[in-house]
Amino acid sequence: MKMIIVTGMSGAGKSTALNVLEDEGYYCVDNMPISLIPKFAELANAGEDGYSNIAIGVDIRSGHALVELDSVLDDMLDKHYNYTILFLESSDEVLVKRYKETRRTHPLAKDDHDRIDNVIKLEREELKFLKKRADVIIDTSQMLTRELKAELEGIFFDDKNFKNLFVTVLSFGFKYGIPADADLVFDVRFLPNPYYIEELKHLTGNDKLYRIM
Repeated sequence: MKMIIVTGMSGAGKSTALNVLEDEGYYCVDNMPISLIPKFAELANAGEDGYSNIAIGVDIRSGHALVELDSVLDDMLDKHYNYTILFLESSDEVLVKRYKETRRTHPLAKDDHDRIDNVIKLEREELKFLKKRADVIIDTSQMLTRELKAELEGIFFDDKNFKNLFVTVLSFGFKYGIPADADLVFDVRFLPNPYYIEELKHLTGNDKLYRIM
């Protein structure tokens, strides 16, 4: 039996992930009470009702019971259940924008006066332990729905190797501002501009004849 626990920030794409898994034959349950997860895993592992692959959506809607999940996961490890934790992440700015566009109420918002950015920060703190335990972390900040689907299919169904760390090298102009998702910024203006070097001027940057030493 394969079990995928889908979790992460509200608005980061958990519903999309569960839909993708369901389309691939997983029996999906969203927002299952934490106390029922071990029993459900036991039934599925026993092969009852043909639940060979299952996916469980767990998020901040579990309320105070969410803290119990840590011990539940440890217990299932002791029982040798084969589960993978998928954590869907997104930046605060993108999450605020998504909630504004959909006009949905955040699960932690008690009333209309709660600022969305404040409850997002609270949710991030509450889910910190789950992110640390995650096997797969996907940041959907810059992803379209179809891109997230393709990423999930590549990781879980196409046997592609996945690493939580991706390195993307991006060139930008300071006059346009630093990219919002940049982790490291290097000022390379001390390097000669190849446009002003006669033998390099006509090259596109994809040529293998030259490289920076």
